[in-house]
Amino acid sequence: MDYLKCVESFITATESGSFTAAADKLGITPAMVGKHIQMLETRTGCVLINRTTRRQGLTEAGHRFYLYGVQILATIEDADSLARHLNEQVTGMLRISAPVAFGQRILTPILSKFLQHYPAVNADLVLSDRRVDMIEERFQIAIRIGNLQDEGYVAVPLPPYEMVLAASPLYLDTHGTPVTPTDLARHNCVSFSQWRSAHRWQLLGPEGQVDVDIVPRLTVDSGEAIRQAALSGLGVVMHSCVTLQDDIDAGRLNRVLPDYAPVSRPMHLLRLPIRPAATVVSSFFEYFMQELVPQRGVPAGDGHIIG
Repeated sequence: MDYLKCVESFITATESGSFTAAADKLGITPAMVGKHIQMLETRTGCVLINRTTRRQGLTEAGHRFYLYGVQILATIEDADSLARHLNEQVTGMLRISAPVAFGQRILTPILSKFLQHYPAVNADLVLSDRRVDMIEERFQIAIRIGNLQDEGYVAVPLPPYEMVLAASPLYLDTHGTPVTPTDLARHNCVSFSQWRSAHRWQLLGPEGQVDVDIVPRLTVDSGEAIRQAALSGLGVVMHSCVTLQDDIDAGRLNRVLPDYAPVSRPMHLLRLPIRPAATVVSSFFEYFMQELVPQRGVPAGDGHIIG
C-alpha cells in the first residue's frame, strides 16, 4: 500500500467532488481512485466517504481525516521545496584525487558538467597514480584503483578497471609475438610499481586464471610513462583500456595474447567517513554515479565503510 498515494487520492476526490474528476487530475483511472480510498478506509478502520449512485459526501471521520490529510500533503510539499532549495544552493570547494588516465578520460568530463550545473562550486582535481592519504592531504573524494586497505573511508564500488596487454608493431617485429602466457617470461615487460604484484601478471584465459611471473625491464609509477614505453618499442605492457584503446585503434600498438585478458582491477569512489557528508560532497557522489554507470554499463553498489 502506497499510503501517500491513497491520501492524495482521498484529498483530491474530496476537493474535486468526484472520483472521475480526481482521476483526471491525478492521471489515473476512477477505479484506481476508488481502490486507493478503499485501502485508506481499511487502514483506518473507518468509512471516510459515503457513496451513492448520485452523490458522495464525507463522513464525520472523513472530515477529520481530510484536515490531517491536507497537512500531510502540505508537509511533504514543504520538504520537497526545501530539498530543491538545498539542491540549488550547493556551494563550496571539492578537492578530488584520481589516477591520471581515469581522471583525464573519464572523471574530468563528468566533473566539468557538474561544475557547470552547480556554478557556486569550485574544484581542485589532483591527478596522480600514487595512493594518496586523504586525511593528510585534505582530499574529500578519491578514485582508488586496486584492492582497498583498511583505511576507514566510505567506499562505493565502481565498474571494474579493465586492462589489456599491448606492444608496438616495432617491438613485435623485432622480438616476436607471444603465443602463450608463459612466453611473456622471455619478453621485455614494463610494469607498474604501484601494484603489489608488479612481478606477477594475472590473466584470464580459456583455462581460467593464469599467473605469469615476469622480470620487468622497466618498473615505473606513472601510467603515461608505461604508455610511452610501449609506443617507443621497449616491450609488452599491461595497462588500462582507457589509456591504450586509442593507440590500439590507430595501429600504434597491437594487442598481445588477445585470448588472455588481464584480471580487471577493482575500483572505488571514496570519501571521508563524515556523517552527514557535506552537501557538495554528497551531491557530487550522486551526480558522478548517475553519469558514470550508464556510461560504463555496470551497476555500482551501495557505499560501505572500509576499515
